[in-house]
Amino acid sequence: MTTQAKLMSNWRWWLCSLLFVATTINYLDRQVLSLTYEEFIKPQFHWTDADYGTITSFFSIFYAIACLFAGKFVDWMGTKKGYLIAIGVWSFGACLHALCGVATANMVDGVGSVAAMKALETGSNAALAVATTSVYLFLLCRGILALGESGNFPAAVKITAEYFPKKDRAFATSIFNAGASVGALAAPLMIPPLAVKLGWEMAFIIIGALGFVWMFLWQFMYEKPEKSKHVNAAELEYIHEDDAAEAAEKAEAAASEEKPIPMLKCFTYRQTWSFIIGKFFTDGVWWFFLFWAPSYFSNQFHAPATSFLGQSLIFTLYVIVTVISIFGGYLPRIFVDKKGMHPYHGRMLAMLMFAVLPIASLLAQPLGMHFENPWWVAILIGIAAAGHQAWSANIFSTVGDMFPKSTIATVTGIGAMAGGVGSMIIQKIAGNLFTYAEQAGSAFTFMGFEGKAAGYYVIFCFCGVAYLIAWCIMKMLVPKYKPIVQ
Repeated sequence: MTTQAKLMSNWRWWLCSLLFVATTINYLDRQVLSLTYEEFIKPQFHWTDADYGTITSFFSIFYAIACLFAGKFVDWMGTKKGYLIAIGVWSFGACLHALCGVATANMVDGVGSVAAMKALETGSNAALAVATTSVYLFLLCRGILALGESGNFPAAVKITAEYFPKKDRAFATSIFNAGASVGALAAPLMIPPLAVKLGWEMAFIIIGALGFVWMFLWQFMYEKPEKSKHVNAAELEYIHEDDAAEAAEKAEAAASEEKPIPMLKCFTYRQTWSFIIGKFFTDGVWWFFLFWAPSYFSNQFHAPATSFLGQSLIFTLYVIVTVISIFGGYLPRIFVDKKGMHPYHGRMLAMLMFAVLPIASLLAQPLGMHFENPWWVAILIGIAAAGHQAWSANIFSTVGDMFPKSTIATVTGIGAMAGGVGSMIIQKIAGNLFTYAEQAGSAFTFMGFEGKAAGYYVIFCFCGVAYLIAWCIMKMLVPKYKPIVQ
């Protein structure tokens, strides 16, 4: 072991752990709705899948618009203040969902109480009024949630670039990005029991309040590496080990001298469009599984999220995601250290390998339905979703490879916007397709499936090939490593 390794502090990994916790909370807050939808929200507010699809698609598009400016906001405010504001806003929005039931009951004439609202006959004018009013209230809450959550990834990626050399960024990103998987993993174990024992409203409040605890820790733990009392000279030298090469390439300058690239100018670079394409085609796949998996298991296999089987299926799915996704961030480092590849080329090779994993979703429903066993679905969707998380860890790092640090959050926000637009499209199509397919019954068929099952398989087929399509377009746009020179 070198002297530097012996003496080096490891504060960067403590901050990476804090980013992991923030991302975990982020995804817990997103999951409360999907895990309470089928058994609590849907019957109480008389929603259809089209209503739910409207809400999830709005969240996606509002998140997309917010992401376009969130990166710029983080660059402008600075990492510390920007992250604090972001998590404060989304935690407030998460808690606000709890008031939607009481607010709807008071706003719709002739209802008066939550109990009376739930007892309305589905399809009646009063039930339709309740559904419409509640959808708008949830849209407001989801909008506030999306506004705050849009700051998470731009800030986290910026911190990773500040605290890690290029060879470690994908691994560090995979660690904090695994918070998405762990949040989704913990959600079925935490949220349905809370909803059953305390009501769905308290599930939103308790999970939302976790963000306020994180804000306290962040306030006292984060400073830039040059100012942090926890970072010694050896660690600071390691963090900046790429600086000489970057200067030689004229791709990056010292942080104090850099000028951020204007947002509109970012759209003139192929590198930006490569990132946009990669996010647009793939983010919606992850969000589809995130928002619809609990409902899918409930509808197709009679395994609601409040049942032991339903919780076990979702838990198993995200265990697979968590384990594989962490390795996904480490794989490029193997290519760089052991094979001598350039970090960008090693990352693209890893992304091609992970683009193959979502093909498993093409087999999930056929095997699950043929054997009448939902475990096939949970395992194969877990493999597909793990491919997304491994892909995501690497695609975020391509921004740090090619753009100066002062512009990383801006470009990350642009890509997140593209991902949100892609997700909005798939969520809206899915919600309307499932409602139509359920009403059409055997009149709607696809690849041997009928009714709602056929609707699900249409979306699964897109999920299976989206990553390969995205990788091919990205490779055509940026065939070789080409950093941005100002």
